[in-house]
Amino acid sequence: MSDSCGNSCNNTAQSTDQVTKVPDHGLVSTFEVTKMDCPSEESMIRMALENCQSLIAMDFDIPGRRLKVYHENGIGEIQQKLTNLNLGASLLETQQIDSEALTDAISNANLEDSKEFKVLLWLLIINAVMFVIEFVVGVIAQSTGLIADSLDMFADAAVYATAIYAVGKSDQLKLKAAHLSGWLQVLLGLGALFEVLRRFIYGSDPVSTLMIGMGLIALVANVTCLMLIAKKKDSGAHMKASWIFSANDVIANTGVILAGVLVMITGSALPDIVIGLVIVAFVLNGARRILQIKS
Repeated sequence: MSDSCGNSCNNTAQSTDQVTKVPDHGLVSTFEVTKMDCPSEESMIRMALENCQSLIAMDFDIPGRRLKVYHENGIGEIQQKLTNLNLGASLLETQQIDSEALTDAISNANLEDSKEFKVLLWLLIINAVMFVIEFVVGVIAQSTGLIADSLDMFADAAVYATAIYAVGKSDQLKLKAAHLSGWLQVLLGLGALFEVLRRFIYGSDPVSTLMIGMGLIALVANVTCLMLIAKKKDSGAHMKASWIFSANDVIANTGVILAGVLVMITGSALPDIVIGLVIVAFVLNGARRILQIKS
């Protein structure tokens, strides 16, 4: 199972696919999918069915292991693709519905995409602003920890920008957006590593009070991001990536604050160097987890 299985498996995951034209009438087929117990199975089903010509929308109930498929005509192609996934899918019933019911299903999809977009936009704004502030303070404070953390903020801003692009797109495009953000995180992680090593070789005199103060501000910002994205982290690979980044950032911010305290107590720059290396490790590990996301 993917990392996202956890508590999210206890909640109903409902979402639908957007189309531009609503038929006068259609069909809704209900399937029992006995092995669908996590969002990873939902993603598998979405990727399998997204090219079906008759598909209009899907409605997932993960705890109930039920899938409703809204479609225009025969269920044969959809049923065959579900069977090929080996998730224990069996057709329970097929009913005819009118255009109003189909419109409601599509409206629900548009509403979910709109909510997701707003969350990602706030995350993008918070991280972009924090990158600028933290980088400037990091340079002034001569802190490798703050500079590394600011670059992590920049990576996150880029992640949310690519995730905004992915909203409403197919799972394949969401996966590509997530992987793109992962590779960007690799590049910035290596850049942060270079800065840490440069300051270790040539020396620095970090200002502990600035480290602690800026670390606290960054921690508040990232906890806010984590709370914003918590309810949306299982809606696609791009949102899983966003959740991973924000969770890593909270840990990194706590480390910066601790390093600032140690610099104040010991008068040594070593704690700042160490936390810089730790943040780089988190950045690169986060990138690894992003690149391992399959669907």
